[in-house]
Amino acid sequence: MRYELYYWPSIQGRGEFVRLALEEAGADYVDVARAGEAEDGTEAMMRLLDGKTVERPPFAPPFLKAGRLLIGQTANILLFLGERHGLAPAGEGGRLWAHQLQLTTADFLQEVHDTHHPIASGLYYEDQRKEARRRAADFLAERAPKFLGYFEEVLRHNPAGDKHLVGARLSYPDLSLFQMVAGLRYAFPRAMARLERRIPRVVALHDRVAARPRIAAYLASERRIPFNEEGIFRHYPELDAAP
Repeated sequence: MRYELYYWPSIQGRGEFVRLALEEAGADYVDVARAGEAEDGTEAMMRLLDGKTVERPPFAPPFLKAGRLLIGQTANILLFLGERHGLAPAGEGGRLWAHQLQLTTADFLQEVHDTHHPIASGLYYEDQRKEARRRAADFLAERAPKFLGYFEEVLRHNPAGDKHLVGARLSYPDLSLFQMVAGLRYAFPRAMARLERRIPRVVALHDRVAARPRIAAYLASERRIPFNEEGIFRHYPELDAAP
């Protein structure tokens, strides 16, 4: 089966978490809005979102077309791909634990977004800069250490060892935590240089994921969209105050 991934063509965003899973699995997929004419791909995505052409329309991208299935929400897509491609445990308890970690990552990601858009997504950053500084300061002092510290403890207490979040093998939450660290390093390099001293296991997991052959090849390819100030992880120097 050839998967069709629908997401915006110029940002990593939430779609990147799905791309990483597809790349690690060696899956056959097309990034629709980036294939051929991006405008045509984006129009195809919008037609599926309008609710008139499918029975169960997604609310927003990313979403994945897998045969006759149309699956929305990042964590839901990864739940599907994880079981199908060996990126999640076989047992129900393990699959639910992996899904729980992914949902926690989704909460973390939303808080990253809110550092530069704390008032409204429809406003420009420049329209809420003052509020963004306050929100980012709290995020770096309180929220980022709490989330990263949580994942550090999950690794520490994994009965199968601290190499992975779930069991003894790589699973999709590992890939997602890699993306969180990579994005935070881009958005808040000064703050992360200090925060990373407290989370050696999380940093080591990031490095192991980056070195995996398929992920390393993806990161070096044109398929990996560079971080930029249109996505979720944005580097505004005035927000990068060290905690």
